[in-house]
Amino acid sequence: MTTKKYFDATWNFIRANTKNYTHCYHAYPAMMIPQIAERLITKYKQQATLLFDPYCGTGTSLVEANLQNINAIGTDLNPLARLISETKTTRINLQVLDLYLKEFNNYLFSFMFGVPNVNIIVPKITNMDYWFEPSVQEKLAFIKHFIESIAEKSVQNFFKVAFSETVRESSWTRNGEFKMFRMTAESMAKFKPDVFGLMQSKLARNHQGLKLWLAREFQAQTQLFSFNTVEKIEQLEAESVDLVVTSPPYGDSRTTVAYGQFSRLANQWLDIDEAMQIDNRLMGGARPGEVSQFDCNILNQILAQVAEKEVKRAQEVSAFYVDYEKSITNVAATIKPGGHACYVVGNRKVKGVTLPTDEITQAFFEVQGFTHVETIIRDIPNKRMPSRNSPSNVTGEQDNTMCNEFIVVMRKG
Repeated sequence: MTTKKYFDATWNFIRANTKNYTHCYHAYPAMMIPQIAERLITKYKQQATLLFDPYCGTGTSLVEANLQNINAIGTDLNPLARLISETKTTRINLQVLDLYLKEFNNYLFSFMFGVPNVNIIVPKITNMDYWFEPSVQEKLAFIKHFIESIAEKSVQNFFKVAFSETVRESSWTRNGEFKMFRMTAESMAKFKPDVFGLMQSKLARNHQGLKLWLAREFQAQTQLFSFNTVEKIEQLEAESVDLVVTSPPYGDSRTTVAYGQFSRLANQWLDIDEAMQIDNRLMGGARPGEVSQFDCNILNQILAQVAEKEVKRAQEVSAFYVDYEKSITNVAATIKPGGHACYVVGNRKVKGVTLPTDEITQAFFEVQGFTHVETIIRDIPNKRMPSRNSPSNVTGEQDNTMCNEFIVVMRKG
């Protein structure tokens, strides 16, 4: 495997504002920073009219494509991620939004002075009392009632995004974690969230980001889907995409970033069906079988090393890469000859063995007739990732997580 692979500190963006425009809307695990998406699009867009992000998360590349007047299509299996992406790329009438914001502030005022004119019903959510103090439940239900009364879908979504963050930050979850762990009893006793203040601050921040985004002149639009790229891609015609810019999962959600767990409480409050099953639907989420053999020697060697330490972990890793290879095969078919695929990946450790996902990504695309352009290595100074994890999956055993990212650029034909 010949590789143009090099470290470039100019891709670190240490002091960059990563929350400009609608990028400010919502925290989310392992987000690609907009500066990377913007630079990749600028470098490889050529005469691009359509960008595709097959694991779009909260829509960083979609927003940046629109800002460069490129239409975008994104898909993600997490309903919360799709909601955030759709809201970040929707042009909302500010005058209408401001009227609802004023009405909302009056609505909160009525609650604080004890004269709410509505019948508040706290939704039935699994383990509600485990995650939320009763007065917090009541205030969240009060906000939810207002959101459900909003007739304008784009405005309702705008409120839902702020509400999602408010739900998480007013819960007893440890907000520094992506998986669901409850605070200690001592922390819970001290925790007194200002639910209404949180919601208002999120709305105000997002309103400012929206104003900046609307001030930009562009006609491009974004479409959001929920199709699973591992299965098939019927929503895009073959060879219709000019550019793919994406950051795929680093591994299965159970042992890496638990997107479903991070989103669960918000999805439940937003009445999302099967909110507790999301991680099982993501890449590598199905029950693993035997360790597979791949048309990629380095991957086969790595799996053998992991299997020497624990067969079950090798099976889990194998299950992820089986899905990842299928996804790349399907994504590759959507790209035009001469088009580019830019994958921002991390090389995680399992049982102390580093998985070279950058080289594996390159190999999977080469099987599909792509040529390698370059792999840029950058430090991760500002990506929201846990600083340590448990690569052995044994409680108490920890190791440093990834400190580098690899930007793999492939060209079709």
